[in-house]
Amino acid sequence: MNKDGYYSSGEFARMAHVTLRTIRYYDKQDILKPSYVTESGARFYTDEDFARLSQILLLKYLGFSLDDIREMTIDDSDYHFMENSLNIQLKLVRDRIEQMQLVEKAIQDTTEAIRSRHAIDWSQMLDLIHLTGMEKSMKNQYQNASNISSRINLHSLYSQNQQGWFPWIYEKCQIRSGMKILELGCGDGALWTQNIRYLPRKISVTLSDLSSGMLRDARRAIGRKDERFSFEVFNCADIPYPDASFDLVIANHLLFYCEDIPTVCREIRRVLIPGGRLVCSTYGSRHMQEVSQLVQDFDNRIVLSADRLYERFGRENGAQILTPYFSGITWESYEDSLLVPDAEPLISYILSCHGNQNQYLLDKYTDFRGFVSRKVKGGFHITKDAGIFLCEK
Repeated sequence: MNKDGYYSSGEFARMAHVTLRTIRYYDKQDILKPSYVTESGARFYTDEDFARLSQILLLKYLGFSLDDIREMTIDDSDYHFMENSLNIQLKLVRDRIEQMQLVEKAIQDTTEAIRSRHAIDWSQMLDLIHLTGMEKSMKNQYQNASNISSRINLHSLYSQNQQGWFPWIYEKCQIRSGMKILELGCGDGALWTQNIRYLPRKISVTLSDLSSGMLRDARRAIGRKDERFSFEVFNCADIPYPDASFDLVIANHLLFYCEDIPTVCREIRRVLIPGGRLVCSTYGSRHMQEVSQLVQDFDNRIVLSADRLYERFGRENGAQILTPYFSGITWESYEDSLLVPDAEPLISYILSCHGNQNQYLLDKYTDFRGFVSRKVKGGFHITKDAGIFLCEK
């Protein structure tokens, strides 16, 4: 075969500086299939396959197993997918750099202890062992970051409200100079990076999350030298601060993920000063309903969320849940919708959901992509039903 844009297995391997055996192995393992196979069995690859191979080799370099890589990649070279994937991989590289710097320091400290005291500091050795095991959590961090990025990407591209979600939230917080603020479940710190120019110089902001990977992203995005911010890993059901420590607590799309919402509410109330405020966001039953209907129309077995999170804490029942702990509870809606003209960001959003969609979609991905492309032609309208509860202690 001699066709422009196609490379034989040998040419493809030489381009990527890997062995032909590696290319054949990835094919056999269903990680990287050729774009074209002749009747005689000759395999040919394209530039899109090369982009996917680059992604595979980077993840392998970062320490992921082939089984992990199979789950973490998808056979799509569209620029939306590729840009999102590269951004997440960049975060992984930065995480690995930070990890190795910590390992370097632990080794240096242990070596110095041996040199100066002729003894091993076993606590430092244990810290080193735990640091070198950090890669075990990187797959989950990658998947979580990728899912969050896919969901934010869809909203940032196609939201009809030009103000944006995080600027709107910041405006509603009514932040003033001298305030002490706690954000629970801060994620990558987008609330602050998007509003940093409005933040007073004299202020204290504590960002917390259960994920150390998310906190690293937030710290990196905000900058280590900004002394207004501190970063803490903890469970919001056990906030490690004294009573009446904060003027404002922010919980953005958090409470419906908590196992014990009443305990979290009691903890928030405890750390708020008298008259302090809670700003917590959630969504209602109509939120993104067209997306659920879309996948149901393709395959009625698909459920995008095994848990209806709005039933745990949503617009309809949130005030009732908050009433035992707070007063002056009001709801404010974020007036917005999506108009999506492109299939790829919508597909990426769908694949990021917490349901069973990957079980039914990945094997029929080409058919599903064509189905979504037809649905979004001319613009696909999606309802947004989100907002915040404003509460006082």
